[in-house]
This record gives sequence, C-alpha cells and structure tokens, in this order.
Amino acid sequence: MTSATASWRFREPGVLPGFPLAFGFTVFYLSVIVLIPLAALVVRPWEGGWEPVWRVLSDPRTLAALRLSFGAAAVAAVVNAVMGLIVAWALVRYDFPGKRLLDAMVDLPFALPTAVAGIALTAIYAPNGPLGAWFADMGLQIAYTPRGVLIALIFVGLPFVVRTVQPVLEDVDREVEEAAETLGAGAFQRARLVILPAVAPALLAGCGLAFARAVGEYGSVIFIAGNMPLRSEIAPLLIIIQLEQFNYAGAAAIGLAMLVLSFIILLILNIIQGRLVRRSAP
Repeated sequence: MTSATASWRFREPGVLPGFPLAFGFTVFYLSVIVLIPLAALVVRPWEGGWEPVWRVLSDPRTLAALRLSFGAAAVAAVVNAVMGLIVAWALVRYDFPGKRLLDAMVDLPFALPTAVAGIALTAIYAPNGPLGAWFADMGLQIAYTPRGVLIALIFVGLPFVVRTVQPVLEDVDREVEEAAETLGAGAFQRARLVILPAVAPALLAGCGLAFARAVGEYGSVIFIAGNMPLRSEIAPLLIIIQLEQFNYAGAAAIGLAMLVLSFIILLILNIIQGRLVRRSAP
C-alpha cells in the first residue's frame, strides 16, 4: 500500500459529509427536481406518434414563435453583456452619490413580479406612453412589436450579467493594471489585454443565464408583445394556447423543442467558457 493510498484511507473525516453521501444526495435531488420532469416532457409528445409532433413543430406559427423567442433572447443577451459590463464597472471602480441606491436598483427585476414589469413597460412604450409617443413621432413603434419583446427581455436579463461580473471585477488585481500602464499600455489596451480576459468567463456565464431566463420569459413579455401570430407571438404563449385547446402533446412538443435548442446553446456556451477559464489560468 502506497503512502498516498494510506493517507487517503485514514484521512480524518471533515465536517462536511463524504463523497458517497454528497454524490448520492446530489443525484437524488437532481433526479426528483430536474431529470424526472424533463423525462416526462421528452416522453409526452410521442404518445400519438411522430406525425402529430412534426405537424406542430413544422407549423409556420410555431417556427415564427421559436424564431422570435430565441432570436430576441440572443440579441438581449448580447446587449446585456455590453451594458451589464459597463454597469458592473461603474459600481466596482467608482464612488459617487447614490451608488448604493443604483446597486439596489439592479436587483429590481429579480424582485418585481414579471406581470407587473410587463404592464409597466407597456404603459411606458405604448404609442400614447411617455417614451412610446416620442418614438412614434419618429415613426418607430415599440410596444406590440418584436422591439417590445426585445426591451422586455433586456429588462429581465440585465441583473444576471451585472451580478455575475461584479464580484470578478472586484477581484481583478489592480497591480497588474498598474504594471501594464507603466509599460506604456493605454486605457484601451489595458481593458482588452488585462481586464477583459479576466472577466470573460464570468461575462459569458452571465450571458448564458440571461439568455436562459429570456427564452422562457412569459409574464413581462405577454403584455408588450401584442401577441400577433407570425409576428410578435412568443413560444411560451404558444404553449399556453396549446394547453387551452387541450392539445397537451402539442404543448409538450413545443416545450421539447425549446428544451433541446436551449440545451445545445448553453452547452456550447459552457464549452467556450471552460476554454476561456483554462486559457486565463496561470
């Protein structure tokens, strides 16, 4: 028996439970909360065979709803990546009056009921609203169009990016930036070569969380979207419509399509994030 094996076997137990117990509890909990419901979602659409599933998923209305939900969620995640990084930077690197108030406001989309957020956004961006009227004078309608959907998804996704990037920015070593500055690096070079590589994995993780939240968002979008088929109808609303028509297999089919597409996109983001972490590791 080697010394390494002996030390592993006779290691004193810690405060936390050992690996078998922790792993068993993890698998049990994830199975009950995540895997079993998802398995039911995977099985339910095929009760009537392949043809009903294909009929629902190939319907132009379904394709338009999926395209709007995933397309708007992707654009909102990119916008939040830029704006969320700027907000996190301002909160971490500067002291100014009202900083604590602004920091607390970032979390409002978490605490605010989504239906209330949707009603508020609709009142603001409707053609007779304060901002909607201003855009209408320029010939641009926000509410009841895909633009309104995008604004609602940006609203609900911003806190995910800010709260993911903020602690990483706080841990960035200022001495590295100062060393880069003494070597002649300008502000843009320091941001691109020092700061951005350090926060890139967290920024990508925040984008993934914002995207995942936006894809399935319903309450804040339903009022401002207008819900016009083939134009401003989101996939979650189409699932509700299928359920109201007692087409449970059709609703499950749309949900399964959203699940598969979301899983593929999030898997790609996780792979990219892992590579960024390994690249930035010393």
